[in-house]
Amino acid sequence: MQFIYNGIVQYDEPGLIVTFEEFPQQYYRDAASFGWDFRELERQGKLRVIMSSPEVTHHDLTSVGGIIETAAKEMGARRILVDSISHFRRLEQDPLALRELQYSFINALKREGLTSLLTRESQTLFGENRQADDFVAFTADTYLLLRYVEIESIVQKALLVLKFRGSDHAKDIRQFEITGQGIVVRSRFEGQEGIMSGSPHRMADAFVKAFVENRGAK
Repeated sequence: MQFIYNGIVQYDEPGLIVTFEEFPQQYYRDAASFGWDFRELERQGKLRVIMSSPEVTHHDLTSVGGIIETAAKEMGARRILVDSISHFRRLEQDPLALRELQYSFINALKREGLTSLLTRESQTLFGENRQADDFVAFTADTYLLLRYVEIESIVQKALLVLKFRGSDHAKDIRQFEITGQGIVVRSRFEGQEGIMSGSPHRMADAFVKAFVENRGAK
């Protein structure tokens, strides 16, 4: 939501939100908790929240004069949030067919001239992300991984930029928080290894373990 809100208020870029699981009223309430008045932005013609299904949305984007195309032209939309593309698994069980579906969907959004933020749910809460359809990472221009990590019995949130097409992006793993103003990216995780694997440990501990194992092998 912050991606859409900031686009409107900071850059005067109207936005669309397409949701497959939440009613628009839920987005209004969630946005209000951050001090963002989505209802007012809709009244101003700068925002539209559309509840749909993967079937309808995909057909809509591949047809002339669909709801998204019409709304984008009417309001001059520049950004779109799709929450979430995990639901496309309902349309295709075959991995190759699913990849083709996702590819055509992403390209359809690009043809509309929209900067898109597509969310995808992780199948695991902690540990390695073993998604079978990582073709999305190949197709997208930018790919961000958000994870819960446990460090010294404290659950924290981690962010990693896996891909930023055409840019030598930062490779460090950053902490982030969801505050009353939205997402705030904090400092990198210092002195820790294996954060995204689900088994983080201090770098010094890893060095000592390797040293002991090396001596024991002699």
